[in-house]
Amino acid sequence: MIESETCVVQTAVPHPSQNYSIELEEKLRNEMFTNYTVQQRPSQKVLVAIKFNLLTVNDLDWKDTRLVWDRSSKTSQDYSNIKFLFATEEHIWRPAIIIENAVDGISIISDKSVPMRIAQDGRVIWNPAGVYKVSCESDTKYYPMDTQECYLKVSAWAYTKAEIELVFKDQNIDISFYTENGEWDLLSAESFKSEARTRDGDAFSSVSFLIRLQRRLLFHVVNTLFPVALMAILITFVFKLPVESGEKIGFSLTVLLSYAVYLTLISDNIPSTSVTVCLLSMYLAFILFLATIAVCLTTFVINLHMRTDDERIPDWVKKFTSTYLIKMACWKQNCACKRNTVNVNGSDLNVTRTDDIPLTEKRNNPDIETENEDESRNLTWKKLSEIMDKVFYNIYMILIVISTLALFLVIIIGYNTADN
Repeated sequence: MIESETCVVQTAVPHPSQNYSIELEEKLRNEMFTNYTVQQRPSQKVLVAIKFNLLTVNDLDWKDTRLVWDRSSKTSQDYSNIKFLFATEEHIWRPAIIIENAVDGISIISDKSVPMRIAQDGRVIWNPAGVYKVSCESDTKYYPMDTQECYLKVSAWAYTKAEIELVFKDQNIDISFYTENGEWDLLSAESFKSEARTRDGDAFSSVSFLIRLQRRLLFHVVNTLFPVALMAILITFVFKLPVESGEKIGFSLTVLLSYAVYLTLISDNIPSTSVTVCLLSMYLAFILFLATIAVCLTTFVINLHMRTDDERIPDWVKKFTSTYLIKMACWKQNCACKRNTVNVNGSDLNVTRTDDIPLTEKRNNPDIETENEDESRNLTWKKLSEIMDKVFYNIYMILIVISTLALFLVIIIGYNTADN
């Protein structure tokens, strides 16, 4: 008897493809989430791709191999017609990510109302919404023409770098949601890999996003810089008012109080920080100091003017006046002061005028020295007060013009440098 053996070859028969239906998706969902543990990571090391736009931190992307149902997966049925599923963070594992420099408290990014999209290959896409307030260092040196840089630091919290690593899904920051602001211009937005944070000897993955903003000029130039400069120039004109008007003290005090009030209003808008020194604040403090001293000098000039001729002027005052103050009163490069006598209200008054005379001639001309000596001999308290007014006017005008031009020049250079 001959026995014959029959070899039976079994071949896998592909599951018939079924059209999408709610019942089919429900069957897939039950199959995927059976024995699925939310607290367990999908693999030993999960790469979480992160993207940032100017609306919020969004587009978190990672792969969960337990949620794969494409044709190559070992499912009991063909679910290829189901392109994706939706679930919430309560049912799917998600990475623990925090905004490290948040000011409202550090908490895990979470949003139970935003569903997660699960693709056929197990890729999970999550777009948690939220408004995050972060701390940024303010550089107020060139305020109001300043440029600010603000960082958004995103870090993994509970999982170390060996378990979760943050990578960029797209290196560029999405600005499609950005709308122009009336106070700030967006200069740039960029992302970069941060140095891993170390806590208790374990390294945690971290990424950063940098936003550079520049303050718009028009509002602050019109409402801050020009009024400040014009009010500063007003301080000098207190020395142009004659004592007889009776308004010198009133004018100087009015300018001082106006400047003090305006200084308070501007200080409220300047960010409070001691890291950098605001040049505008230094300028305002300097001008306020000059305005305060101007009140004292005005009182001094009025005191000189109101003295009677019965009180003798000291010789050193006459000598100092004829040697220095008269020249400073008619201050001009390459000029000398000559004395003319004019009749004012029935009395002779010595008035100085400037003539273009070379410096060498002024030093060697004995007539000029003689006139200065005559000026000192005929000096009165009233005339001395007028000379002091002119001296203070010239000094104040020089100081205010130089400091104002220096302020404008420095902040404009800093503004253009940051813009470039």
